[in-house]
Amino acid sequence: MRLRGVLPAVLALPLLAALVPSARAEYIVLRSGTRLSVTGYELRGDTYRLQMSGGSVEIPVGEVVSIEPEEIFEPLPAPLSDTTPFQKLIRAAAERYSVDADLIHCVIAVESNFNPKAVSPKNARGLMQLLPQTAAHLGVKNIFDPAENIDGGTRYLRDLLGKYNNNLNLALAAYNAGPNKVERFGHRVPPYAETRNYVQSINRAYNKFKADRAAQITQSAAVLHD
Repeated sequence: MRLRGVLPAVLALPLLAALVPSARAEYIVLRSGTRLSVTGYELRGDTYRLQMSGGSVEIPVGEVVSIEPEEIFEPLPAPLSDTTPFQKLIRAAAERYSVDADLIHCVIAVESNFNPKAVSPKNARGLMQLLPQTAAHLGVKNIFDPAENIDGGTRYLRDLLGKYNNNLNLALAAYNAGPNKVERFGHRVPPYAETRNYVQSINRAYNKFKADRAAQITQSAAVLHD
């Protein structure tokens, strides 16, 4: 039987009696936060035998937190521009709280796809998907108002960046899963598929935007120099 999705190790035990081949790579997430890319896995008593590129390795069952499928990335959002929805509010919040406008833009794109009325299954709401209790703490009165939501979400993001010494991965993980989960796992990104995919999706878009802007600046400087 091939396992799909995120499966806690304790649930996997009765199912993994034989080597499980994979059509594509999967990840074994360890308690340390390490993620191992594997092509198959086998339960042998109290250990997993993991088939990896170039060989195999055995890991105690107790060290395995979950088994995740290889990420399938969504298309990148368009870069922040004068035609981006709510771009004036994004730029104003960026200046107000000293948070990169590209980062705010990426968070909104991943969180709500620019839908100010979005509500998640966990009851997070609005453009930056604030939970009602978080919004109340931030003084956001109308959570669906784009200006208030972006202001509150950006302020929350600024506070998390400060809390984690500008470690973007930890700040994003805390934004998604909550600071208590980041602390629970020893100030590491929690080993949840949703949180890891969230951090990776935003980093992927954000890093692409910053690289493109840097290339444009370099190209412009070269033209002026010539």
